[in-house]
Amino acid sequence: MREFSTPLATEIADIGNLTDDVVRAAEEHPDAVTFERLDGGRWHDVTAARFRDQVTDAAKGLMAAGIAPGDRVALMSATRYEWTLLDYAIWWVGATTVPIYETSSAEQVRWILSDSAAVACIAETTSHLSRIEEVRGDLVGLKHLWCIEGGAVEELTAAGEPIGDDELEGRRSAVGPRTPATLIYTSGTTGRPKGCVLTHGNFMFEVSVAVAHLDELFENDEASTLLFLPLAHVFARVIQVGCVRTRVRLGHASDMAALVDALGAFRPTFILAVPRVFEKVFNSASQKAHAEGRGRIFDTAVNTAIRHSQARDRSRGRMSPLLRVRHRLFDRLVYRRLRAALGGRTEYAVSGGAPLGTRLAHFFRGIGVPVLEGYGLTETTAAVTVNRPGSMRIGTVGQPLQGTEVRVGEDGELWFKGGQVFGGYWQDEPATREAIDDDGWFRTGDVGDIDDDGFVSITGRMKEILVTAGGKNVAPSALEDVVRAHPLVSQCMVVGEARPYVAALVTIDPDTFAQWRKERGKRGGIADLVDDPDLVADIQRAVDEANALVSRAEAIRRFAILPDDWTVDSGHLTPTLKVKRSILTRELHDEIEALYG
Repeated sequence: MREFSTPLATEIADIGNLTDDVVRAAEEHPDAVTFERLDGGRWHDVTAARFRDQVTDAAKGLMAAGIAPGDRVALMSATRYEWTLLDYAIWWVGATTVPIYETSSAEQVRWILSDSAAVACIAETTSHLSRIEEVRGDLVGLKHLWCIEGGAVEELTAAGEPIGDDELEGRRSAVGPRTPATLIYTSGTTGRPKGCVLTHGNFMFEVSVAVAHLDELFENDEASTLLFLPLAHVFARVIQVGCVRTRVRLGHASDMAALVDALGAFRPTFILAVPRVFEKVFNSASQKAHAEGRGRIFDTAVNTAIRHSQARDRSRGRMSPLLRVRHRLFDRLVYRRLRAALGGRTEYAVSGGAPLGTRLAHFFRGIGVPVLEGYGLTETTAAVTVNRPGSMRIGTVGQPLQGTEVRVGEDGELWFKGGQVFGGYWQDEPATREAIDDDGWFRTGDVGDIDDDGFVSITGRMKEILVTAGGKNVAPSALEDVVRAHPLVSQCMVVGEARPYVAALVTIDPDTFAQWRKERGKRGGIADLVDDPDLVADIQRAVDEANALVSRAEAIRRFAILPDDWTVDSGHLTPTLKVKRSILTRELHDEIEALYG
């Protein structure tokens, strides 16, 4: 077995809880602007003292409603200021936050509320309330239901007026590192979602070592970030806690259609996103350039950015004078505009949730916005490894955070141990025993490797490795990531289990398709053109690029373009945009069979 560990050099508190960060900031820096709140189309400052007061007012309301220590309180909302406010209010009274994705179906809501035995739920909109009301007859333990847009914060504040400060502080001070902070249900690509119990101590450890690892992002007087990923996901949640601890100015945005405008107004110094967001940024810029007749210039600029980044790795920063000149030229013509689309001040981006792909990573570093790719799971309270600004190896997910150990099992599975690793699944001892061994090692289910310097690479999922009829092991994600990077492709699923060769199902990005159809003079929608020779040829080029990275036995031999895209709403993607393979394999049985006809 290969192992690597990073020693712990950061002090981790063994008492207290996450709300201590709010108290400390309000006492030591009461007038510091720690949040900007979007209201009426404008950003408004929120000081550390103001945030504490709003949190405690809401917490008193929860106490007045009878929320007891250890109670589960669900929170179903898009990413917004109130999400963070209510999260800390729930923690303040010793309760446990149960996030629910705003896109969840009524059945998913029923399962989470029922399994967690939530006594209360705070929903964002009347639409969310209606989904809860659909299943409320099955939720005998659900006593309270509040609506953010219906004045939940104001209602709680008014209800909590009789609660005294000492009474509230008594509740808060009883919360310790072992107290459960949140119960996060896994996305559920297979089977029912399981609840991961994460304690205040898990978050305290994770945030302490992550901030130390990424000090260039957090320890900057001008540091700020705009959260637009779902706070129901542990990735965004850890950044929330990290910003509160370090007083990094934090904003929230949920309207992806207006994201560019929000970034321009907020002007963050770093952002975090999943790979699909970076793919969209690149594809949108490419599409726009080609539509305006600047396609050749843009493509040359892309290649220059990639070569510039690659040269930094190969020659330790030394590169040809011609490449430097070309890079400076395209910085004025192209890269500056791309950085402006990210707000103009973004120095770094952090990516997680899925592999980014080396081409995109080199491109973004080449334009001056390095993407720090990391790796983690809900069970590990987000990151266990991440690339650092000063120690970055593209194609890997970085080195372990301080106090974290990584091991590669005999079957290639990655195992981790550290203070951020959860203690188990909610009321599911068999699943817990399967995931964590007696020595505290967590089995991730991911396949990977560790190099001599401790940089970790992810090559696939244990359960998703395909074994062809010829006995060849194939990691679908390695192929899918490259195919999906093509501007025309929205999603890709590789198939081939017990089949004579590897094949793929591909869906088309509706936005990019509209421009492609106009440029090619085509008529009809995606469903009308799935067999169009020009469209097939373009997708074939994406497949060829993926095939160039693997052996012939692992290469995609055939593919089919599908008429409909896969989305979260259609039930084919998780909220974190992972493909639900089991569902798609069942629903697309005939299409898969046709690939082997």
